Amino acid sequence: MADPLADPFADLIEPFSRRGVDLGLDRLQAALAELGHPERQFAAVQVAGTNGKGSIATLVHSSLLAAGINAGLYTSPHLVSWCERIRIGTSPISEATLRHQLQTLQSLGQRHRLTPFELVTAGAFCAFATAGCPLVVLEVGLGGRLDATTCHPDRGVVGFGSIGLDHSEFLGATAAAIAAEKAGVLQRGCTAISAAQSPEVAAVLQQRAAACGAELRWVEPLDLGPWAMGIPGAIQASNGAVALGMLHTLSEQGWAISDSAIRTGFAQARWPGRLQQHQWRGHELLLDGAHNPPAAQVLRLELDRRSANQDDGQAGRHWVLGMLANKAGPEILEILLAQGDRAWIVPVPGHASWSAEALQAACPAWSQALQSAQDLDTALEQATAAGQDSAAGQAPPPVLVAGSLYLIGHLLARVARE
Repeated sequence: MADPLADPFADLIEPFSRRGVDLGLDRLQAALAELGHPERQFAAVQVAGTNGKGSIATLVHSSLLAAGINAGLYTSPHLVSWCERIRIGTSPISEATLRHQLQTLQSLGQRHRLTPFELVTAGAFCAFATAGCPLVVLEVGLGGRLDATTCHPDRGVVGFGSIGLDHSEFLGATAAAIAAEKAGVLQRGCTAISAAQSPEVAAVLQQRAAACGAELRWVEPLDLGPWAMGIPGAIQASNGAVALGMLHTLSEQGWAISDSAIRTGFAQARWPGRLQQHQWRGHELLLDGAHNPPAAQVLRLELDRRSANQDDGQAGRHWVLGMLANKAGPEILEILLAQGDRAWIVPVPGHASWSAEALQAACPAWSQALQSAQDLDTALEQATAAGQDSAAGQAPPPVLVAGSLYLIGHLLARVARE
């Protein structure tokens, strides 16, 4: 079996660490023109936001498939394989097909100095066009105004997930500044759907919509009681409402999408790495990226809700946390941990990460609860053993693995290898 930790596209996709983030539309627009504009061969809807946009995009895509529409889906980041980012119909793009697309685009990518994300986006647009997808769901990678997905010229329906502070080094230091970048996806004539936002974010979205001639519709969270949701968590009340609003808007525009197809799509939707139950060597884990403060707050609220419902009502949870050095590690830690919790701090493989020592210095109140582990396996071994010791003969609560989607992806790849 091939090592799932080895990147089969390493010879074709430049490491992000080498090029860095370089937002802009001009490079990819010029490359797409040279390719004959494959992005003009399919309609698109776009999902922007800080958190929840992957869930919204997945719910929309799953419902389109249930309606009999051979839709495409483009998301980021991936957890284990680059192929996860591009779905054509029900299946991710094959490794052979993606490799062919990327090989074909190498010289063009070099001529136009495409970033890794731009190169993969170009490959995705070509793959969707070749497969004859009539409609594609595009998840924004970073920001929106200058994101590669915004090179699609006609995004008639736009959804907004929750907008908050993340990637401030690229998007701005305030929620309003970040919202302005994300609102940049709006264009004249499009219809945008958003659940409740903070007042400063809502004001920016309203101002941008009015300025560019877009319609902005606000939706209330779903009552999840009547809904079977394939993606877990109370936050899906808001995400599902945005997805439902987008699907109803598509239906108004002539796409044949019934309410029964939407219900089927929501029930069949899957989005790994978010409140995902998993097993590691016979031990129960709960995986969630929780890679920024808003996402950490969502996870904390979900855990509190489950405790109140006696779903997992045991106190003193055990965590394995890996957080990138450019993230708000101390703030994420303060949000996630509760009294009696213990956390093993691990490096995220291949990335500069917060250390236990740095977090102890930044969060002295939690210093006794934090332990350093040299790698993920060591942390899981110690955390699961501690959970069994404290369970007093009962089934121990799941160990929570959080702090970075890259960490979750590394864990899933390791499990696949075993």
